[in-house]
Amino acid sequence: MARQPKPLVRSDIAYSTPDRIVVRGKSLPDEVLGHMNLGDFAYLQLTGKAATPQQSAMFNAIVITLVEHGMTPSAIAARMTYAGAPESLQAAVAAGLCGLGSVFVGSMEGACRMLSEALPYDTRGSRCDDLEELAVDTVAEWRARGTPIPGLGHPLHKPIDPRTPRLFELAAQNGLSGDYVRLMQLIGAEAERVSGKPLPINATGAIGAICCEFGFPWRIVRGFGVMARAIGLVGHLLEEGERPMSFELWQRVEDEASAHLRGEA
Repeated sequence: MARQPKPLVRSDIAYSTPDRIVVRGKSLPDEVLGHMNLGDFAYLQLTGKAATPQQSAMFNAIVITLVEHGMTPSAIAARMTYAGAPESLQAAVAAGLCGLGSVFVGSMEGACRMLSEALPYDTRGSRCDDLEELAVDTVAEWRARGTPIPGLGHPLHKPIDPRTPRLFELAAQNGLSGDYVRLMQLIGAEAERVSGKPLPINATGAIGAICCEFGFPWRIVRGFGVMARAIGLVGHLLEEGERPMSFELWQRVEDEASAHLRGEA
């Protein structure tokens, strides 16, 4: 019996020869360098298409939003790891990225999944009149699960996450404010109504909705936070090397956490 040939190993992203580097069909030295910013190149890498001016403005806004948010758990983890292994900057960045999940940064994936499953891409446009009912049903479903609705609420920014109105404003200006943005807004309003407490749409909720407007699959959108936050973490590590705070944080936590053992609490 003849052996079946193995399928070819194939990638459509990039290739190199001794004198060429081609990414998504574009010459890196001639068509990318000096012509694209980092966000536009990321968009090309992800989609295989050059961003329109509107897509460029919005995608860059999304990733810039996710670069920095102060002394977050990811920044602290990166700094602490760097204090213990200053010879391994990449490990410190990786330590910070490992915590990007359903609570921090990665919650944009949850919001994008919720919206895309509530309003599948192949039916978008045919259910515009039902968005309010869909929001009510979505909130009821999540509350029945006893699970926090992704993209809503923030421990610091109340009653409004200041990033959210600007992201929605930019989405409207760039033709990326449609059913998904409206559905996210309706879900936020309904969640506040039934819970009786402020649940602002946070930045990751806004980004999840806008990523749906782009048509990005929900499984990849957490990656946007990973790429963006890596930039922020490198900045934290540069500062940590110049003005260390990790050992001070460690000592304070150690002292306070064990104070009761010394009879000081």
